Amino acid sequence: MHSVYYTYILRSLIDNKHYSGYTDNLKRRFQDHNSGKVESTKHRKPFILIYYEAYLHQQDATSREQFFKTQWGRNYLQRVLKNYLKDV
Repeated sequence: MHSVYYTYILRSLIDNKHYSGYTDNLKRRFQDHNSGKVESTKHRKPFILIYYEAYLHQQDATSREQFFKTQWGRNYLQRVLKNYLKDV
């Protein structure tokens, strides 16, 4: 059986900024972010999960994570989540 890898986008309820990452266990990783176990986000919790994609290969998930950290990736999210993000 293949593992599934996720690329995800979180929104901080403190500063409304986004965080992108990847994992092979989305539920656990989301809990890690909200419990302060992730050093880079522990001062921005709590988070909500606003977007994710699933991949069969880790390299695809990590490439997509890097894409979301570019201006093209942010523009993509703006287009895909336009109704959600206009309410933020």
